[in-house]
Amino acid sequence: MQIDIGNALDTVLAEGLTEEDLDDLDEAVERAHERIERGRAEDEFGYASLNLPTATDPDEIETAVEPVADSEAVLTVGIGGSALGAATISEALGPSDVDHLVLDNVDPAHVRGTLSDLDLDRTAVNVVSRSGTTAETLANFLIVRDAMDEAGVDWTERTVVTTGEDGPLRDLADGHGLPSLDVPAGVPGRFSALSAVGLVPAAIRGHDIEGLLAGGRAAADSLGPSLFECPAYAYGATAYALDQRGFSTNVMMPYAEGLEAFAEWFAQLWAESLGKDGTGQTPVRALGATDQHSQLQLYRAGPKDKLLTLVRVTGQPDCPIPETGIPDLAYLGGTDLGELLDAEFEATEASLAAAECPNVRIELDGLDAESVGALLYEMEAACILAGELYDVETFTQPAVEWGKRAARGLLGGGDFEEAEAVASKERLEID
Repeated sequence: MQIDIGNALDTVLAEGLTEEDLDDLDEAVERAHERIERGRAEDEFGYASLNLPTATDPDEIETAVEPVADSEAVLTVGIGGSALGAATISEALGPSDVDHLVLDNVDPAHVRGTLSDLDLDRTAVNVVSRSGTTAETLANFLIVRDAMDEAGVDWTERTVVTTGEDGPLRDLADGHGLPSLDVPAGVPGRFSALSAVGLVPAAIRGHDIEGLLAGGRAAADSLGPSLFECPAYAYGATAYALDQRGFSTNVMMPYAEGLEAFAEWFAQLWAESLGKDGTGQTPVRALGATDQHSQLQLYRAGPKDKLLTLVRVTGQPDCPIPETGIPDLAYLGGTDLGELLDAEFEATEASLAAAECPNVRIELDGLDAESVGALLYEMEAACILAGELYDVETFTQPAVEWGKRAARGLLGGGDFEEAEAVASKERLEID
């Protein structure tokens, strides 16, 4: 990953970072790096995430998925960090003979529609929950299991489980002898993409999971005490510093269809990790060049409160644009879709700078396994670095847990005082 923060500097923007700002920020980065390295060395909760590229055993994953090697589709049943990393990896690494579908919501129409489109006796079910009690995941899994029973499919022969050391899902896996893998200890779900949590579908689809981990290891080796030498820290520090200047929204806008799910993964990572104590940028998902024709109007002419993170992938495949006899289209003939996408990227970048909108360029050398593994790792490191600068508890999510307790109480899953807030909702109904 290469990063260019030029369009976040005071030489481009009135509210941009000065040379002195960067020097002060670099000192803070050095202190934060020392804390991060100490956490990694001691495998502390959360910081252990940055050790996954070496801690994850690809052979163990490959062995676990062998019973479903004949699959034509893999269905991931999880939510949040238990699904987004896997979806990101599958989409980024591109087509395979094995489709990847995800049930990460409890919309009845979507669940039923997804199952009706699958040949269940050739589908691998990848169910993921650390606690084994996640309501949405367990509800969907029970429905999937029932659908397999109705179709005459032995679900025990089509299911791989990734969960914690104990809990109902672990008991189920042990009781039925299902292939099972461990959710890594000390790693929050949103930081677990480079573990069995994110890699099982990639393994079933025949992707290079060792390459993904190798990319993560290379990124780990690039971490260092200076933002001027570490792309991950440069990004995290720049995003933090711009937030302090009022740029409180971070628009993640990759110029590659294969990274659309990555923007969703990033949104969870950034929001759930940094949204604490009244701080944190609001992540927004966009896709270049598509959203130039919709959202860009707001970014250039609306409130000046947004950082745009523009991601470009080099080395795209050729796709020539045919010549045409139409004079107004002559400029397109003989070029390539990749050239057009690059032109759109650079035009957007320049237009944002001209409108005093800070933007950061991230470039990837292709979307192979190593590049994708490095990207995920570096964004996680950037987030952890930003958390140190914000001085928040990066690895917790108390606001999310509040909602989970309220929902469980409403369903009769226990006596939770949070559920009482639902009954006291203020109403002003208009029919």
